[in-house]
Amino acid sequence: MKRLVVIAAGLSQPSSTRLLADRLAAATARELGGELAADVRVVELRDHAHEITDHLLTGFPAPALKDVLDAVAAADGLIAVSPIFNASYSGLFKSFFDVLGDDVLTDKPVLLGATGGTARHSLALEHALRPMFTYLHAVVAPTSVFAATEDWAGGGDATLHRRIDRAGRELADLVGRRASPVVADPFALTTTFDALLSGQGRAVTNDLRL
Repeated sequence: MKRLVVIAAGLSQPSSTRLLADRLAAATARELGGELAADVRVVELRDHAHEITDHLLTGFPAPALKDVLDAVAAADGLIAVSPIFNASYSGLFKSFFDVLGDDVLTDKPVLLGATGGTARHSLALEHALRPMFTYLHAVVAPTSVFAATEDWAGGGDATLHRRIDRAGRELADLVGRRASPVVADPFALTTTFDALLSGQGRAVTNDLRL
């Protein structure tokens, strides 16, 4: 079972960002379905906006946000989709990835998507999103997908559909070739109670000799 986490940073509901995220997830799951089952979890960041801000201010995530962060860490692949504002990703999208733990995205396959009013915003995928995920050491799929308003109807939809299918194949291939991540439990004991007790006993004995 391969685990996919989909991050959708749309602010409205419903949103074209969520629609694109769902289609990218479906395309990837179809490709994985041949040999590997896919467990897909979609996260809408608007539902966690206050928790993300609180985490930035306090350094501690609320339980619901902690569950999302843990899911991203344990995922075999990530799909990240943001609306484009002022030629870049949204502040909510950036803030979420700012609160991820160190090295969470290292070597993790990631598929990028974005939405905007017109196609002139499409370059933001390559000059804003891709550099950020490269900096975070993610393995970014070659094809990223931008959807403008006109892409959802008419002839543009066919082109968008082909691009979504190609991106889904690329992410599925990256996920299929990567071993599932093992997330360490920060509260797990690294030694047995007997070893701890024996070590404590030696420390007490040394203190008495001194």
